Amino acid sequence: MAKLHLGPVLSFRGTSAAGDWKVSALIGIDSNAKIPVLTFDGTQTKPPMVLLEHAGKTYLRYDLSCKQKKDERRVEYKIKGVAQSWTFTVPGKGYAPRLAYVSCNGFSDPSALRKLIKSEHAVWEDLLCNHDKEVRPVGYQLDKEQLWHEPRTHGKGNQRFHLLLMGGDQIYFDSIWEDLKELKGWIGLPRDKQLAFDVSEDLDKKIEDYYLGLYSTRWLPVERQPWGSVERSLDAPLGMASMPTVMMWDDHDIFDGWGSYSVEMQRSPLFQRLFFHARRAFWVFQMQHAAEMLPELKLRTDISVRSDDPLFESIEWSKALKADKLGLPLLDKQPGFTFTHSLGPLQLVVADLRTERSHEQVLGPHTWGAVHQYLNAIAQNDRKHPGVGCQHLLFMSSVPVVHPKLSLAEAFMDSFGSEHVLDSSADDLKDHWTNDSHEGERRRLIETLLKTAQQKQLRVSFVSGDVHVAAWGTAYKADVGTKDNWAHIQQFTSTAVVHPSLVSVTERLFFHVLNTVARSRQSLDISLHAEMMLFPGSNKYVMAARNWLALELDLGTDNPSGSKLWATWRCETKDAFTNHLLATDPVHRVD
Repeated sequence: MAKLHLGPVLSFRGTSAAGDWKVSALIGIDSNAKIPVLTFDGTQTKPPMVLLEHAGKTYLRYDLSCKQKKDERRVEYKIKGVAQSWTFTVPGKGYAPRLAYVSCNGFSDPSALRKLIKSEHAVWEDLLCNHDKEVRPVGYQLDKEQLWHEPRTHGKGNQRFHLLLMGGDQIYFDSIWEDLKELKGWIGLPRDKQLAFDVSEDLDKKIEDYYLGLYSTRWLPVERQPWGSVERSLDAPLGMASMPTVMMWDDHDIFDGWGSYSVEMQRSPLFQRLFFHARRAFWVFQMQHAAEMLPELKLRTDISVRSDDPLFESIEWSKALKADKLGLPLLDKQPGFTFTHSLGPLQLVVADLRTERSHEQVLGPHTWGAVHQYLNAIAQNDRKHPGVGCQHLLFMSSVPVVHPKLSLAEAFMDSFGSEHVLDSSADDLKDHWTNDSHEGERRRLIETLLKTAQQKQLRVSFVSGDVHVAAWGTAYKADVGTKDNWAHIQQFTSTAVVHPSLVSVTERLFFHVLNTVARSRQSLDISLHAEMMLFPGSNKYVMAARNWLALELDLGTDNPSGSKLWATWRCETKDAFTNHLLATDPVHRVD
């Protein structure tokens, strides 16, 4: 029997002009164990790539790529020696995949478990029962929204979702401050000693072991039902084994608040070593690349600027990953991990908002240049020939771009500083695009995407997590005609899949403040506004409930302008899950 310490974790690697749907699978085994044979779609795969060997464990990546056919189909893979097989569904060629979105897959504080109204994995269970008919428990009952999807997906033997977008905080490393005694002692030091704290070789090894080891502990916990058990665990490990993932990190994938501390603290020896090891672990486990292929992140020395923001040398990712045929399509000439996927009528931008983050900066100049180059190259939406070019551009921003602005809270927290690694209140506010320090860059992002929407004749939507509520907002230009719907960007916020929502007394008070503040329109310019909208099917602007989000195009309709993008939130209540639907029209045809 093969013993897995991690996985399988599926990762979507993109498409090819030849019609390949590229997927990889990550597993972790004992280093002295025989490398398992994996069969996919009835055929034995090629030998896997070794991504990392560490602490007696080897992490392997298998190639599960296949051809897209005219119609979508379900494919199976199996690891020899493991008493279970898994399946995922490949979309038909030229069709946009159906997407599920989650974020915040864990806890900042284990005591948060007491705040949950259902089990820790209840939201994952709901997502998986919507995704795959075969995992539903006996007696499972469908609601009207689920019933609508049955003949279109499960009735044809397929699963509902082709991809699983994971928008940040796939793992929580905040526990490192409690679990490593040296770091727990560091917390109690005076600030000057914290900044000068020397990271010994022994401590650096402990930090490395912690970052590389926690993925196995959290992503395939020993207490869950083993693979092949009669009673299945409907949880994150099954979700990541059943839907190819698209992952981007946020602060907890490093540690709480990374990028929003003072310049001195961000540049301190301890913070730099923590980031170094978090970056390497993210590269291996979430991006599924070989550890030795990760380029060093270097500060620029060719320019002298008066700035506290990190300015890194750009990286030619296409060269760094040239030898890896399953390398992710990272944008060239940027130091971070921003990448994109072209998915038929849908374009997906997965933005890295952590590598270059500071008090004043979210994305650095090289990244802005790479994003602009990508947007300019998007194929024009040909409205005379529906299906040609991009209809919808989905921008994954881990933190919502449109969200209630909490100016008074920002000022209050600023008066107390923001240097405590165990208190997330201040850095959470500084992380927001709506924070005063990031307002200029937020406006640049919105204006850039609106320009693309107008030039390419497409619709743009943000999808985000982080804030532990479900919400809907919009950013729009007020000086264009009502028929020009390209000038409206939708904001879909969905979080969290595991972390509790706002449930404590203090959090409920904050929830009421959030709903009150959300009524106010934000003016970014004389003709550019951001506004929270009443959440679909609710009389509130934000929903304090754990949730997940479905994003699906209504392909196959006779709409001459293209396809609507449907967003469906599933929100947890004490008794059931509620459905909240929203449709984003394609660009209006103006004859």
